Amino acid sequence: MGVLSTLLRGLTRGADRMSEFTSKRGSRSHNKGRGARPAGTHLPSGKFVAVRAMIPEFVVPDLQGFKLKAYVSYRAPGGSARPQTAQTLFAEAVAPQIRKDCEEGKFSTEQLERYGFEPTQDGKLFKLYPKSYVR
Repeated sequence: MGVLSTLLRGLTRGADRMSEFTSKRGSRSHNKGRGARPAGTHLPSGKFVAVRAMIPEFVVPDLQGFKLKAYVSYRAPGGSARPQTAQTLFAEAVAPQIRKDCEEGKFSTEQLERYGFEPTQDGKLFKLYPKSYVR
């Protein structure tokens, strides 16, 4: 074993000691944790007092008789629903109301707000691009 290899091994070992100690560097039973806050306080005498308000409480609904499972297999068949497009959404949501108003004689081009049309984009969080916005 040469001097250079010994020196290199010493430098490597020293660097390894100075690296951050994580839970992966300990023994199998060592668990350093992931930064969770303790559910209580340490007294000056060294004792730990659990504070009930600091202990997380999980509220789980009653799933008695619930038929769905938590896992969906990748081998499950695809859904039968067609993908939603703007045309199908318009045909399902707005077109029946417009058709009904036309038959009753209530349809007016000045009252398009009844069907979801917005004449301006002022005050909107997500503004439509000018090319796709009907004026």
